[in-house]
Amino acid sequence: MPIFYGKAFLMDYLKSIKTANSTIGFVPTMGALHQGHLALIKKSLSGNVNTVVSIFVNPTQFNNLEDLAKYPRTLDEDIEKLNTLDPKIIIYAPSVDDIYEGNVSSQHFDFDGLENQMEGKFRPGHFDGVGTVVKRLFEIIAPTTAYFGEKDFQQLQIVKKMVAMQNLPVLIIGCPIHRENNDLAMSSRNERLSEQERTEAAIIYKTLTSAKAKFEKQSSKKITVWVKSFIEKNPHFKVEYFTIADETTLLSCSRKNKNKKYRAFIAVLVNNIRLIDTISLN
Repeated sequence: MPIFYGKAFLMDYLKSIKTANSTIGFVPTMGALHQGHLALIKKSLSGNVNTVVSIFVNPTQFNNLEDLAKYPRTLDEDIEKLNTLDPKIIIYAPSVDDIYEGNVSSQHFDFDGLENQMEGKFRPGHFDGVGTVVKRLFEIIAPTTAYFGEKDFQQLQIVKKMVAMQNLPVLIIGCPIHRENNDLAMSSRNERLSEQERTEAAIIYKTLTSAKAKFEKQSSKKITVWVKSFIEKNPHFKVEYFTIADETTLLSCSRKNKNKKYRAFIAVLVNNIRLIDTISLN
């Protein structure tokens, strides 16, 4: 299968296979591929002539250097999974220097305030890093369509905003969350959990579904207090944030409006391993 470690060779290859009717689907990943990633890739394969998958642990979106150092890197296994899925998948596995050319820093973006909510409050500079690497990857690959999972719903909204503001010619498709058998949202970070932690982490989605049921009759403030109390009964779990927010603006809901769509967002530290999840409330 075609594997590229440098952008120059990848860009030349993509030019060589381009035709008047060809399309390029793109799935950006940080590796440690799981079934959630593979579902995005299958979506791209079904809708495009060519599919590119990037495998790159982007340093500029980590505000915690320990988290960056411990992030799982399984390139050989990832390549094997992609080859089994479809040997025609084009893999781009660049070095940091290939992406940043000696200047490992983020461009500053204004995402109309989307970047200041939830993840942005607890991970300073995170979305500047996301915007920088996604924009750079779009410039290198020039995809027709790009696919992102809804687990990172805030990131999905921010990428859509960036594409609109930068007038980039790529369609952004959000895809449903894939879950493990116990409903824990699939994440590369799950590999760092012990077997017991992985089992106990099922409480995160269980809590979200309960919050959804409560949202019909209770205030956001009351639900937020309950969520924190319920999850932190486990001494190894700490709620970093729980927010009920408008899906479009990502602003916290202070008073429900029947004409708006709301979503619950949560980040939980399980022995300092950070897990996020989300659920639509209406």
